Amino acid sequence: MIIKNIFWDVDGVLANLNYAYFNFLTKHPKYAPIYGNIKWEDLPTVLPINPKYGALELKTHPELGAELDYDFCHSPEFFCNRPLYPHVIDTLKELNRKGYRQFTMSATFDVETKKKFLTGLLSEVTDFLTIECVQHGKFMHDTAKEDMLRSCYEKYGLKAEETVLVDDRIYNQQAAIKSGAHPLRYRCEFTTDLPEDMRWIPEVRSLEEFKSWLYTNTSMKEK
Repeated sequence: MIIKNIFWDVDGVLANLNYAYFNFLTKHPKYAPIYGNIKWEDLPTVLPINPKYGALELKTHPELGAELDYDFCHSPEFFCNRPLYPHVIDTLKELNRKGYRQFTMSATFDVETKKKFLTGLLSEVTDFLTIECVQHGKFMHDTAKEDMLRSCYEKYGLKAEETVLVDDRIYNQQAAIKSGAHPLRYRCEFTTDLPEDMRWIPEVRSLEEFKSWLYTNTSMKEK
């Protein structure tokens, strides 16, 4: 398998969105009276995980989903407080030295705001990392990421079959498959298992595991 291009989902792969959610729920003045005393391990109880999604999401809250999501997205002090996971910068630099082309592929309701945030968060690597964001539509029922991947293949002269999408969300694995790329599931905290018919998709739980998969199972040219 030849892989030359890596598209990184950001939240839950490069940046710790779960940290941002916990901070938001426990410290936002509107929600702290309700959730101020929850523990880290309580997050999946507060935000039940939709099996099609496979990871924490504010919109899955049974009563306050839309309200939580709106307030989070409109509170910069919480929205922008999602630190990078350990070794992200070193890993991206290593892959760049080896010749991989790297892009972000992050879904958002406000592309310009998210691009500005990611440009700052990943400022150490924006000399080679291309920041791309996609505006998504209805929750889990749009083809925005698939369409954006196709657009990027054309824009940057990439071959889909030489591309991998690293993403923690289950339904985004289909975006990779339908666009012609290779899917790879990243298992951050609180993620749930793939459905039976998708368990052929490789999964990793750290960037070290991702590099091991990449170096062991792929190459950058025909052998």
